[in-house]
Formats: sequence, structure tokens, C-alpha cells
Amino acid sequence: MKPAHLAFILFIDLLWAMNVVAVKEIIDALGPMTGVFLRYVIVLLVTLPWLRLVKGRMRDIVIAGIVSGAIFMGLGGLSFSLTENVAALSIAGQLGVPFSLILAVIFLGETIRWIRIAGTAASFIGIVIMGFDPAIWDERLGVGLTILSTFMWAVGSLMFRRLQGVNPMTIHAWLALVSVPLLLAAALWFEPGGMARAAAADAHVWGWLLYAAIGSSIVGHVGMSWLLQRYPVTVMAPLTLPTPLIAAIIAIMVYDTPISFEFVMGALVTFMGVAVVTWRSATQKTDEGLVKEWAREVKR
Repeated sequence: MKPAHLAFILFIDLLWAMNVVAVKEIIDALGPMTGVFLRYVIVLLVTLPWLRLVKGRMRDIVIAGIVSGAIFMGLGGLSFSLTENVAALSIAGQLGVPFSLILAVIFLGETIRWIRIAGTAASFIGIVIMGFDPAIWDERLGVGLTILSTFMWAVGSLMFRRLQGVNPMTIHAWLALVSVPLLLAAALWFEPGGMARAAAADAHVWGWLLYAAIGSSIVGHVGMSWLLQRYPVTVMAPLTLPTPLIAAIIAIMVYDTPISFEFVMGALVTFMGVAVVTWRSATQKTDEGLVKEWAREVKR
């Protein structure tokens, strides 16, 4: 990977880590569906100049947009609205790496050995250990929704790899376009007072909305889509490892989250499992192997 691309993904990690505060503030002020809807309205307005039909690729674009937009973000917003322990959500978000690996095995023919299998198993075991913390167990619905949204992120990452050659800004313009009406319907149905709260929201809420839309979605997600068109999922997904760790630290500091023994042990086991997957994914592939996998994926 080129040094500039590595630096870019690390910058994206930082943007996404800070986004936990943005999302929590937005959701608490406006509600999950209203907050995500307004976020995508901003994304759509920014990306509208790139909105155009892509011959022969619209089916994949629309499906990827629904999965990575309305479903992924909607589930994520709901999880934040149901959970006070934002740090736990950040740790659960690490499961995106093993989920991506599992999907790569199923759909890309990736071969893994026992070390990465053990790392993947440890990632899930760590989340189970965290569940022994009574405070986190009480918020199991929110954590479960985060796990489900993380799986949607992994599915979306795989689908974005199939859109090689399509401008990422065009992809995310369509993502926003297909997500906005779905999220608007959900907001009007489940949060009838959400728009009134948005109209009365103060500047800091709108500031966080701009950060989430431009910093996390456009710079972060569009940037990740651009990188996924150039590198395999098994190379890219491990490099998102710093995000949940930084996010958990930020959440603990900002929201003064209490830390239990079960939380620490579960987080360590999960992090170690993901680290094993990360290390093996980084060392398993030779440059020749990456080229072969890339060529095989382009033919699909």
C-alpha cells in the first residue's frame, strides 16, 4: 500500500472514532431516524453534482446504497439511542473485521488457517465476556443492534469492491438518494416530533450534523469506498482496527463511562482476536497474491 493511502485510512480511522460523540449528540437531541435522515440530506446536497446513471451498474449501486446507507446507519442510530455505554458500542464495532473476513471466505474464495480462525473466534468470545457486565447486559439490545449494523458494514464493504471504476462520489450520491426517502418515512412514522426538534436545535447539534455528514460520511465513507476499489477487503478491513479503540477511549473520557472488570477483559480479548486477524491478514498476502485476488474480483 502506498504511504499516502495508509496515512489516509489512518485519518479516516480518527474521523470515525470522533464520530461516536457526534452520533450520540445528534441522536440524543433529534432521535435516531431524524438524525440519520438529516445527515444524509446533507450528504445528498454535497454529492448531488456527481449523481448520474451508471450503465450496467445501477442494480449493484442501489443495493449497496440501501445496505450501507439506510440499513447500516439506521441500525447504528437505533443502537446509540438505546445505549448509554458508547464505549461498549465502539468495542462491538470491532466485529466488522472478522465479519469482513468471513464474507471474504464465502464470496471471494479467501483461504484462512487456524490462526485467523482462532482470532475470529476470540473476537466474538470477547463480546460475550463483556456481556457478563450487568451494565452492558442491560443494554444488550443496543449492543446487538451495533453488531448487526457492523455486519451490514461488512456486507457493504464487499459490495463496494464490486463497483470498481465507478466514482465513489457517484456511489455515495446514490447511497444518499436511496436512503433519504426510506429514512424520512421511518422518521415521520417513529419520531413525529423529530423535525420540530431539528428546527429548534442549537448550533452545536447542527455542527455535529455537519461533522457526521461531511467528515465521517463524505471524507470517511467516500474515502473508504475509493480505497476499497484499489485494495482487497482483507487488506483494508484490518486497517480500521484503530477506530474502535480510539472511539472507546474518547467515549470513556467524554461521557465518564464506568469501566468494569468484565468490560476490560472482554475488550482485551476482542481486541487481541482482531489484532491476530489483522496481523495474519497483513502478512498472509504477498503482492502477487493480492494482484491475483484483485484480478479474480474484477472478473466477477
